[in-house]
Amino acid sequence: MYVQFSAVDRGSMAGLRLSLKQRYLVLLCLAVGALAAYHFSRNRLAGRRTSRVDGLRANSSQFTLEGEPFRLLGGSVHYFRVPRAYWEDRLLKMKACGLNTLTTYVPWNLHEPERGVFDFEDQLDLEAYLRLAGRLGLWVILRPGPYICAEWDLGGLPSWLLRDQHMKLRTTYPRFTDAVDSFFDQLIKRVVPHQYSEGGPIIALQVENEHGSYAKDGEYMPFIKEALLSRGVTELLLTSDNKGGLKRGGVKGALETINFQKLNRNDIKYLDGIQPHRPKMVMEYWSGWFDLWGDLHHEFPAEDMVRVVTEILKLDMSINLYMFHGGTNFGFMSGAFAVEMPAPKPMVTSYDYDAPLSEAGDYTAKYHLLRDVFSRYHAQPLPEPPPRRGRRAYQPVVIQQHVSLWDSLHFTHKPWKSERPVNMENLPVNNNNGQSYGYALYETPVSGGGALNSKNAVRDRALVFVGKHFVGVLDFDSQELAVPDGKGKRTLSLLVENCGRVNYGSTLDEQRKGLVGDIEFNKRPLRGFLIRSLEMKPAFVNSLCSSGHWASVRQRPTFPAFFQAKLYVSGSPTDTFIKLPGWSKGVAFINGKNLGRYWSIGPQQTLYVPGPWLHRGDNQVVVFEEQETDGRILFSSSGDYGMSVDVQ
Repeated sequence: MYVQFSAVDRGSMAGLRLSLKQRYLVLLCLAVGALAAYHFSRNRLAGRRTSRVDGLRANSSQFTLEGEPFRLLGGSVHYFRVPRAYWEDRLLKMKACGLNTLTTYVPWNLHEPERGVFDFEDQLDLEAYLRLAGRLGLWVILRPGPYICAEWDLGGLPSWLLRDQHMKLRTTYPRFTDAVDSFFDQLIKRVVPHQYSEGGPIIALQVENEHGSYAKDGEYMPFIKEALLSRGVTELLLTSDNKGGLKRGGVKGALETINFQKLNRNDIKYLDGIQPHRPKMVMEYWSGWFDLWGDLHHEFPAEDMVRVVTEILKLDMSINLYMFHGGTNFGFMSGAFAVEMPAPKPMVTSYDYDAPLSEAGDYTAKYHLLRDVFSRYHAQPLPEPPPRRGRRAYQPVVIQQHVSLWDSLHFTHKPWKSERPVNMENLPVNNNNGQSYGYALYETPVSGGGALNSKNAVRDRALVFVGKHFVGVLDFDSQELAVPDGKGKRTLSLLVENCGRVNYGSTLDEQRKGLVGDIEFNKRPLRGFLIRSLEMKPAFVNSLCSSGHWASVRQRPTFPAFFQAKLYVSGSPTDTFIKLPGWSKGVAFINGKNLGRYWSIGPQQTLYVPGPWLHRGDNQVVVFEEQETDGRILFSSSGDYGMSVDVQ
């Protein structure tokens, strides 16, 4: 506080000035006091750490923590799916719901985007997330993988692993274990200081994830367990599997836990039978379900969910809600589902999951019902839930400029010539780590017309052009196209999209993208390709936006194309949702950040825009659209996930 003194005040204060000797005495007292305070706080911290002698234990039918009975009431919130500015909001809401434990996966493919290049900063600052959980009074179960499933591209494994044509993921194949060791060298040294025994919030770690469902190497789980222990992990180890995976998913020295949505007492008896007199825990109680493009939005009725949760707790079991808050698969990170399907179906961008907290962090009926249930397992009243955050439906914006894909190619990687098609992962880009996400453009000359046959070598979807004129789509369902006749040599272009790698199942080793083999024209394999990588990274989007290649809306756009508009925000920015009726399929960016894919086939109809990604004044909106647009971008104050169906 600033106080202004009058001349009389200043005069009276002059007599209070200290002599030089008195000043030295005051400074000495302050220094002694500061030193004493430092030693006191250090001793308190040391006392706190030394008092932690008996962490989470599973030696009887109940968990114990410091020798006292302890029930885990957990919820999953993934730091990489929630804007960092909202981490605290989501965890406070978790605590107010009556949960005492946070669980999170660790996505290897984000933390090591190129071999030997590691990123633990900003949105990926795992240590900051762990410190925040500890400060808020939440325990942590960390699930470091290396495989995480999570409806995340390749189950969190980096795509550069697939450059090795002989790669065997999730096995003791030497090149896989070498890569795991290198990653764990960087990851676990950041995790160890946050363990319970070190004064941190981590009370347990999970060994791999759902390995029993597709186990094919008996030495793999012991290898992962030892990779954790040898790097300083000392807390309780767990494994996590569905009923079918329990038979092969465990590893000696780790407590087995179970995953399900519908309670089957026989499954609980089976779990109890394979490890009698040990605590029983549902590591993943599925609070909702994920969605696939072209399907309906899945919902799990709140009353049904709470009924099962109540039964689980009555059985004296611990529980973790997967998910408590799903968040968003920003960018190109959503996976694909292939179990019992002829071909993989890609996941949508939203990971709302019909969870207790919505994609944007709103309270739902599930949240309030669960809070009532969990409050009965606390001796003290629960904290009040944080206030709801505001959102806005901003006014529609009109497209101002556009640039065709063909005119944007100046800003991509230098094209690469190859006699045969080369899959994305083996392209010589990103310091020879290949291309992980986005699109790749394959071009080759053809003469005349005829039949184009993909031979099922397109992964996953290709827009086909002849002389830059669109002629059709190739994918798993459509593997043949008629190419119209024309004079002389023309350029055949295939813009191939990686729609998301399978994240669960037996086909992880086969998730290479782009053109993965020969395609034929008039029954002859095409040769002589010029290949461009179109990853749409922030540097590319920013360079494109600052270029002079943009055309006025008065000129008819040539598809595919990038479209640019300005969203003006007056006052403090708040969350919103982009809505694109009249558009077909593509990707949206706000201020250079990739919001994810949209697709008119649904079910998802909106893309979540976090308020912290906006700023006052003009905000740059860029949309890459494959085939059509109505020239406007709409905004909504709520998410639209399409027609719904109950989870079966």
